[in-house]
Formats: sequence, structure tokens, C-alpha cells
Amino acid sequence: MHRLVFWLTYPLLWFISILPFRLFYLVSDMVFVLVYHLIGYRRKTVKENLDLVFPDKSTEEKKSFQKKFYRHMCDIFLEMIKSISITNEELKKRFVFTNPEEFERLKQLDKSIVAMCGHYASYEWLIALQLHGIDYKAFGIYKKVKNPYFDKLARDIRGKFDGVLIPTIEATAQITALEKAGQRGIYAMIADQSPKRFKKTHWIDFMGIKVPVFIGSEVLARKLDMAVVYLNVEKVKRGHYAATLINISDNPKQEPEFAITKEYIKLLERQINNDPQYYLWTHKRWKHRHRPITNDSIVID
Repeated sequence: MHRLVFWLTYPLLWFISILPFRLFYLVSDMVFVLVYHLIGYRRKTVKENLDLVFPDKSTEEKKSFQKKFYRHMCDIFLEMIKSISITNEELKKRFVFTNPEEFERLKQLDKSIVAMCGHYASYEWLIALQLHGIDYKAFGIYKKVKNPYFDKLARDIRGKFDGVLIPTIEATAQITALEKAGQRGIYAMIADQSPKRFKKTHWIDFMGIKVPVFIGSEVLARKLDMAVVYLNVEKVKRGHYAATLINISDNPKQEPEFAITKEYIKLLERQINNDPQYYLWTHKRWKHRHRPITNDSIVID
């Protein structure tokens, strides 16, 4: 069944991916009408999230955020498909880095790099990392796709741009092995998901609401002495993004406990407050806010 679904779907995805950008974004506009107006995909969740996070914003403002978000979400979904056929030159032009000199500075440390980011702007086109002279091997930590054929497609797309995907459950073991072998890399980690397990959970204020948070990026950076940056991606205009490497720590072992996680959350919050429409509001990030904080949990102040 997985194979059948893939082979029935892939020709359409490939056709969409080769469309000229003018027609390509026309398809995105049509998908927006379908998803937002006809299906109403997770509109209740998006509204609840915006009401929760922005209680002081007017109804009109939040409706505007909501509509702009759905347009953007459809764009990044289609851009993921575009990755099937997009050329190196085109992707490099559409996803740029504003401060490549920061990477050159980090290289002098002779350390691997943890690049923390959120579900904000374009996290699909982070595959452009190595197109801008960043000669460390680029790795993306990801959750495996249930359909093995689509999972292989995702890995093949990254491989086309010399990137490698590492499944979340294998990340610690694989990264540790690479470090022991002396291979330097830059590891992109989207760290704003909602944890599922609640034994010794860590809690933090995110957008003014206390929620459980992953601290794996900080733990790994401390353990392996990897430099940590925040990958600040902004949407410049439709189909064009600019990424800035913001230093969090060159020496994570010397940082106070949880300082890296707190700084990451602060930088992500700043982006969300500046342009809310580019955050992934369909994700139920605050669903555990009413869960009791148990004695074996840790609250990050």
C-alpha cells in the first residue's frame, strides 16, 4: 500500500515541482483556497493558539495573522515539493545567508556546530546550507516519515544538496560516533516541538505560557563541546529567505545550566512577535499547558 500511494502521488509532485515559479505559486494560491476556505484545516487549533498567545491583540489582527499564516504554510509546503527539481543555483539565490563570516569565525574553533531553529519561515530550504561555502557536512535531525518511500524521497532530496538526514531516535548515537571519528558537521535541530513523555520533564515559559520543552540540543552540545548558534530565518518576500547565524555559545560546557535553551526560546519568541504569520500555528505546541508540573520535573526560570 505504501508503494502504491507513493507511485500514484509522485508524478503529480514531480509535475508541480518543475512548473515555472509564476505558475508554481499560482498552484499554492489554489491550495490555500482549498485548505483555508473549503477544508478549514486545523483552523480551530490556529485560532486557539493565536488567542492564547496574543490575548491583547484585536480580533481583526488575529484574523489577519491567521489568513497570512495559511498562505505562508501553503507556500512552504509547495516549496518542499519544489525541492525535488530545483537547481543549486536557483536555491542559492532564493535562500541566502547574511553573515557567512560568522561561519568562518566558528570554523576557527575547530568544533562542530548545533544550529537551533524553530518552525518558522522556511525550515524546508535549510538544505541550502552547503551551497553557500559552508564546507562542514550538513545534517538535519528529523522525524521519520511513516511511508518508507516518501521517507527515502526526503533523504534523497537532502542528499542532492550534500545534506544528510538523521532520524531523531538515532541522533545522539550517530552524532557521538561522528564526533569520535573526528568529522566536523553542522547539525540543524528544530527544537520547538512538544515533548510526548513526561518523566522528569523540563518546563519553560514560551510566549508567556509554561510548557514542556526539549533540552536535547543543549545536552548534546554540552556533552560533545559543540558550538551553538540560532539559525534566524526571515521571509524576505514570496519564495525568498535570508538566514542569519546568531551566536548562542562557543563554549557550552562553561554556560550555566539551561542558559542555551533559554536563549534559544528568547530568540524564537522575538521572531514570532515580530512576524507571527510565519510561525507554524497548526502545531499544538501549548496542548500540555494544563498538565500538572510533578515533583520530578524541572522548571527553567
